[in-house]
Amino acid sequence: MMKFGVFYRSVLALGALTICAACSTGGGKLEAAPTSASTAAEASPDYLIGPLDQLEIFVWRAPELSTNVTVRPDGRISTPLVEDMVAAGKTPSTLSSDLEESLREFVKSPEVTVIVSNFSSTFDQQVRVLGEAQQPVALPYQAGMTALDVMVAVGGLTEFAAGNKAVLIRGKGAEKKSYRVRLDDLLRKGKIAANVPMLPGDVILIPESAF
Repeated sequence: MMKFGVFYRSVLALGALTICAACSTGGGKLEAAPTSASTAAEASPDYLIGPLDQLEIFVWRAPELSTNVTVRPDGRISTPLVEDMVAAGKTPSTLSSDLEESLREFVKSPEVTVIVSNFSSTFDQQVRVLGEAQQPVALPYQAGMTALDVMVAVGGLTEFAAGNKAVLIRGKGAEKKSYRVRLDDLLRKGKIAANVPMLPGDVILIPESAF
């Protein structure tokens, strides 16, 4: 327990330092997160399949070809009549089309549906929550995901959270930006206008209240 407590405090300290750095790079003021929640579906890209994701593959009118598979570490899958196909980096719909193309040699007008049943995504396909959440975790990104979806998944804020001082970090390298997200307004006051769409790779840092 002592080691976990030290680790957790270290994570919070790192989060606080990151928030301070974000504020300083933005002239001491963070911008509001872009795009309203009403446009989340349009703003958020589709999920990309990753290694170790578990897939349910349904071939219409051909149950013998339907199967459950796990994407191998090399990013490929094998299914009945399709010995080797790249799955990683594709959307489920793209993989469905590729499987249909391969199956046309054996099946007349195949219709394939691919569903990701269990996510084991890479960091750039995750949304991570650090700090004063009930259960700080990394979540697999899903199309249309919003800040509200994320906070429900982590159990909401702790009683010590400064939700309206939370920071959303988005992007990589020189394109990385930090935005203010008002989680108190969203969760405790029900202000849906405070909801924002998430993107793959987003990090939400929730600081502890000063009091």
